[in-house]
Amino acid sequence: MTVEATARTYMITGPEPELWYRDLISCLQATCGSLLAREGADPLAVLGAGWQFLHLPGDVRPEEFYYPCAEGELGRALAPHHDLSARWWQPADEGDVWREVREQLADDRLVIAAVDNFHLPFRPAYGDVHAAHLVVIYGLDETRGVVHVSDAMPPAFRGAVPIEEFLRSWGSVNPTDVQDAFFSDSKIGRRCLDVSLGTQPAPLTPELLGGCLRTDIEGFTTETSARTGLAGYDAFVGELMERCRAGDAGALRELYPFGWAMQAQASLHGELLRRCGRDWDDAVLAGAGRAVETVAHAWTGLRFTGAHGHGDPRAAAPDIAHHATLLRAAYARAVDAVVAAAARL
Repeated sequence: MTVEATARTYMITGPEPELWYRDLISCLQATCGSLLAREGADPLAVLGAGWQFLHLPGDVRPEEFYYPCAEGELGRALAPHHDLSARWWQPADEGDVWREVREQLADDRLVIAAVDNFHLPFRPAYGDVHAAHLVVIYGLDETRGVVHVSDAMPPAFRGAVPIEEFLRSWGSVNPTDVQDAFFSDSKIGRRCLDVSLGTQPAPLTPELLGGCLRTDIEGFTTETSARTGLAGYDAFVGELMERCRAGDAGALRELYPFGWAMQAQASLHGELLRRCGRDWDDAVLAGAGRAVETVAHAWTGLRFTGAHGHGDPRAAAPDIAHHATLLRAAYARAVDAVVAAAARL
């Protein structure tokens, strides 16, 4: 047994989970980063090696942790160049909802749980706003009636939460909330995300990174039947503008969570390239990283314009078009910069 398991108390051994966070990521990357660090991998190297554009019409859900993934392969979508698996599950026994959590903690494994911020005392939205979110469970003390939770998203928290409050959050219906049109109206249903790393990543080298970049660029420049790459972005924006001009507020409600997924990915990819460029004394690679980070920041203008304009999408349409054009130009420049960097690796 690798954990402390006294009476009804289960805690992972070793240090508490790392609060892994970057300004432009969501709780999905933050929680996965904590698990990767726990398994001895570099979260930035795993989550930042891949870069793509993928839009799946009709798939976007009002959750902070929404992420587009073909054929349900979330782990592959998050880390296309690594052996990462990610699957959703729910407690099999309604009479004992903690059974699987106990088993994972007893196996010295962290648990990622979906929650509703409205019911969590440490979240700023406590008692005020319903919103779907992810946290890490690293301990369960049924004797004292607390769950030990880690959450890297600001204001950042690591500590005990009363079981009854956590159960309300974990089992919330997350009703529609006019204060949050983007992450409410999505049933939590005691979902958990099982994330695991298979083969440990090899140390990142210029050769390995070069292979990743060439694969990523192929995805951006090859047209497919799906909405991928630059052509996929153009199709996405074309539909977005059409829906806005038709007064469809749903288009802008979807834009916010979908854009966050694309923004977070670009942010991590750009940071990784910039870090490698610095470490390997490669100014071209570092410059490519800054170009990809520009894509991430350009998503902010589009997402927030959509957030403020969802009450009147027709009126917001010209500003949406403006920011979409700026973002398209940032993507084109970044793709060219990564092509130049990949040719040197």
